Amino acid sequence: MTHVIARAGLQPAMYTRASLHAEDRLWPEKNCYIDVWIGLTHGLGLDPLAMMSFLVACDFEGDQWTFYKPQHSELADLYGFDVQELTVWKTLLEHTVEHLGAGKVISTESDAFYLPDTSGTDYKRNHVKTTIVLVEVDTVAERCAYFHNTGLHWMEGEDYRQIFRVGVPHDPTFLPLFAEVVRLDRLVQYDRATLQTMATALLRRYTAKRPVQNPITRFGQRFAEELPILHGKGLAHYHAWAFATTRQMGSAFELLSLHLAWLADGAPAGRSTALLEASAAFADISAGAKAFILKAARAVNGKKPLDVSEQFSQWAQAWERAMAAITVALAS
Repeated sequence: MTHVIARAGLQPAMYTRASLHAEDRLWPEKNCYIDVWIGLTHGLGLDPLAMMSFLVACDFEGDQWTFYKPQHSELADLYGFDVQELTVWKTLLEHTVEHLGAGKVISTESDAFYLPDTSGTDYKRNHVKTTIVLVEVDTVAERCAYFHNTGLHWMEGEDYRQIFRVGVPHDPTFLPLFAEVVRLDRLVQYDRATLQTMATALLRRYTAKRPVQNPITRFGQRFAEELPILHGKGLAHYHAWAFATTRQMGSAFELLSLHLAWLADGAPAGRSTALLEASAAFADISAGAKAFILKAARAVNGKKPLDVSEQFSQWAQAWERAMAAITVALAS
């Protein structure tokens, strides 16, 4: 078998970008792992907003914000996905033909240097690890369809050969990248009300796991300490820092804001009002982070001081308001 498609409809020509990836979002790209799950659920006609309750527990970890990911058990409960680690004991291409031919898809770490959808950033410029989901492969035409970032794309030719190491002599020192196989044969499509009930239960669970101390206060303190270091290391280092910190916070809270608004739709009046209040607070933080990431870049590039204590204070207060509102919503 040389041309296999995991499921009809999961093809680039038929795929329409998910609304969560729309250009008018503050953060069209979130992080590589959540992006492929947004794309895959949307491509299968499922609602990606249902999985986002876990974002309420996002925290500042010291040198980064939580690199947020959905739990496999929750993907199984909400949608019926069965995600298992793939033992890469043959070539990745052989595994891809095997599992896509059986109606499954493969999530795998990859090198953005060979992913054409990253043109203008990492494509043919930087060797950066990222996650993609493989859904179609043609070994004769040497091309493969994959979810990454905001869409469903083709890789072909030399990119295909590099990703799958076609024609590369066996190298016993090469360690295969981490991969997962995702079964699609047990998918379920619950109605909106059922998903909202399930998501509310998850929100309650994750709210109990929210940071004990305000994470934005700690983030602001760390930024003040690190600004001189960022000045010294320059713009390239700043962009890596901003991806791990400001971007993760901003994109997580935009998704959480949209999730809470989705939960509010159709909820009892008191709960709906509280959820919308929390949604607005997280949206304010996300919008502020978008502006901050550019302001800080200018300060780093010009090696100038930057006092953002008031801005961080406003975000910290918004986080407190949001958590209080969610507590009220869950009690109603």
